[in-house]
Amino acid sequence: MDDDIPYLLLTPGPLTTTRSVREAMLRDYSTWDVDYNSLVNDLRQQLTRLASDSDEFTTVLMQGSGTFSVESTVGSVIPSNGCLLVVNNGAYGKRINSIAQRLQIDTVEAAFPETKQADVSVVDTLLQQHPEVTHVAMVHCETTTGMLNPAAEIGACAKRHGKLFILDAMSSFGGMTMSMESESADYLISSANKCIQGVPGFGFVICRRSELERTQGLARSLSLDLYDQWQTMEAGGGKWRYTSPTHVVRAFAQALAELKEEGGVAVRERRYWANQRRLVAGIRELGFETLLPDALHSPIITSILFPTQTFDFQEFYGKLKARRFVIYPGKVTNADTFRIGTIGNVHPADIDQLLSVIAEVI
Repeated sequence: MDDDIPYLLLTPGPLTTTRSVREAMLRDYSTWDVDYNSLVNDLRQQLTRLASDSDEFTTVLMQGSGTFSVESTVGSVIPSNGCLLVVNNGAYGKRINSIAQRLQIDTVEAAFPETKQADVSVVDTLLQQHPEVTHVAMVHCETTTGMLNPAAEIGACAKRHGKLFILDAMSSFGGMTMSMESESADYLISSANKCIQGVPGFGFVICRRSELERTQGLARSLSLDLYDQWQTMEAGGGKWRYTSPTHVVRAFAQALAELKEEGGVAVRERRYWANQRRLVAGIRELGFETLLPDALHSPIITSILFPTQTFDFQEFYGKLKARRFVIYPGKVTNADTFRIGTIGNVHPADIDQLLSVIAEVI
């Protein structure tokens, strides 16, 4: 653990960053500066290439948290006569559904229990029953539980039915090997402060260019208009429509460089899996059990059941934080859990130290 940080964030983002990423924010930038806008365009190209080698795709950056980019996509690409099928087995699938309903978009919900993986056969049946559906949206890694959903299979199902596929890869892109082609995605959404290991301030949407071109005038919001943001960035050489998070962009550029230095997404994914598997093995040795079976786990975050009915999470949390480890409360509806993230600038040695601390405090 770095000595210059007060504690290690074992969360799904914001997460623990490197000192060099934080130091990148010490310089000020003007949003009109040509060097800054060139940096933005370079980041857009790098993100696109992380997702595909095809020129068919482009990347749009959007101010705000990852949810802003989800809402921007849902609100900008579905026409007034469109219909969205939402795959929902957790809080973030539910959030997509809530966004669509708030924007008065017709929806069909493929709902599953929080501890069950999304079922492709159910989605297939719903698409047969609802020909009015134009788009399908789902969460890849549902951090409510740590569930890894079958995005590639559901994306392929959407394509068989001629639907556009929106993938919320917020907590997985940059930390798990995937591509636009492997997931059959038309829109893939993530955020600066997740697996690329930047800091909060903007999200991004990797888009199929031919589909994005058809969305002009569809947006239900001024500031979250995905098409207009794209056009401004294209025409302005990286210029944002409204004030951009300049310091966050610079930190993200450093984070992308460090992803490359680490060896790329596949190498980072191996580190994340090593963290997660070491955590699960160690926590079980200490008498805890995970909410999900191993086959459903992602390397991003793990939900752990309270060991007893009298377990005091706040006391447990406080003791860990006093020893420089910050974990997450649970978010599952029908079980008492807490969550431990295994992404960010976190390594197996950190997990070993965490397990030693947990052994002390329990």
